[in-house]
Amino acid sequence: MKALLVYPEFPDTYWSFRHALKFEGKRSAFPPLGLLTIAAMLPANWQRRLIDMNVGPLRRADIEWADIVFVSAMLVQKQSLREVVQQCKLYNKPVAVGGPYVTTTNEELPADYLFFGEAEETLPRFIDEFTHGGATARIYASRERPSLELAPVPEFNLVDLRRYVSMSVQYSRGCPFRCEFCDIIEIYGRVPRTKSPAQMLAELDALRATGWRGSVFIVDDNFIGNKRNVKRLLPELAEWQQRHRYPFSLFTEASVNLAEDDELLEMMRRAGFRRVFLGIETPVKESLAEAQKGQNLQRDLLEAVRKIQSYGMEVMAGFIVGFDHDPPDIFDRQIEFIRESAIPLAMVGLLHALPGTQLWRRLEREGRLLGESSGNNTDCSLNFIPRMDMGLLIDGYKRILQTIYSPAEYYNRALECLKRLTNSGVELRYNELVHDLAALGRLVLELGIRDPARASFWRYVARTLTECPKRFAHAMTLAAMGYHFRKLTESYTAEHLGA
Repeated sequence: MKALLVYPEFPDTYWSFRHALKFEGKRSAFPPLGLLTIAAMLPANWQRRLIDMNVGPLRRADIEWADIVFVSAMLVQKQSLREVVQQCKLYNKPVAVGGPYVTTTNEELPADYLFFGEAEETLPRFIDEFTHGGATARIYASRERPSLELAPVPEFNLVDLRRYVSMSVQYSRGCPFRCEFCDIIEIYGRVPRTKSPAQMLAELDALRATGWRGSVFIVDDNFIGNKRNVKRLLPELAEWQQRHRYPFSLFTEASVNLAEDDELLEMMRRAGFRRVFLGIETPVKESLAEAQKGQNLQRDLLEAVRKIQSYGMEVMAGFIVGFDHDPPDIFDRQIEFIRESAIPLAMVGLLHALPGTQLWRRLEREGRLLGESSGNNTDCSLNFIPRMDMGLLIDGYKRILQTIYSPAEYYNRALECLKRLTNSGVELRYNELVHDLAALGRLVLELGIRDPARASFWRYVARTLTECPKRFAHAMTLAAMGYHFRKLTESYTAEHLGA
């Protein structure tokens, strides 16, 4: 059998990093880890070909080559997903679709097979039926949360690693918290399941064997959801990193209660974690209570951020406006918090009701839903009727973005962040010198010469060299990301004004 695995295209969003990728000469931030894992679950005698449409196009020859097509997608990829399915059906190819989008929605796709939930249980059953006279069922739904001990080592060799900024691995699924707007607990449950330390080190061994060096994203939605198991993993991970001379710089997502555990923070620092994404959401306690975000109510959020930064880990964070309890000054309060926290990569979005979430069900009962979310909560659109006047909400949201990603504001925040990362150790470089110099040259040409905000860029460079010269490479990475956010902000706000 010839299996074609297709990852649909992402629209241009804050998470795409498109405007920053060009400086590195890359095409995408991360490879499609889910499909790389699915590929490893297929029979050994099957041929495999993976097309990541964020890196290159899906061609007719690829479709004609295949005996079956597997497609996985998230909500934000739904338009490209529909086009992929339709294109494959033109050539009468059987199409199997899975992933978060089809799991949480009821959209009728012209696919032959739909996979709901996690594939460790359903895919082997499907393959057995498909290879013995054809699968008779159209829907394959997992009956339980599978053990991650069943998850194989992803087939990293199916993608061209040179096209990506970072590689990805997964340690756990699920989160113990109950945030109203979150679909992770609906898809993966509230009892975090983890791989064994041996499994994780085997995956890192496989990734290292490909020749990859540099950034590795542990994609867990809450890496510390099962603290007991994480504390078993981290010493072995730190020893592995030290033994191999730290080939990987790690980053992940975690809940804010990470800040209360000094032992865990030190373990992560020793293991080579350099960045953590937190779901801060809002400084307004009433809105946190509304969102059932109790883990954020129990601590000083600014102090939590500073604590994590003190262990040498840059903090990225998600913020949301549009809660029912947001006060009129929410926009100024968000701006002030982001400024004081020194979080350069502050992902601010409008509240969206995702399918299958508690928020979706509540708004549906209240008659406030306007339709399905686009999956992009930063494009100035809403899919429900907010308590605040919609025009005021969108205008205030635009003002947040225009403020926090204005050059002077962003560069000041980035510099303050760099000064706080005193315990991050030596800043390792994994690329060849020629690559780094070429990337720096492209960055200087765009931000230091062509960009109207070039004066702010050169002040940032000068201050970096004076105040934290050891973080210069990191500072340039942050400059590239800030440029991406600024370009997207200009695009989003202009489109909304035009509408």
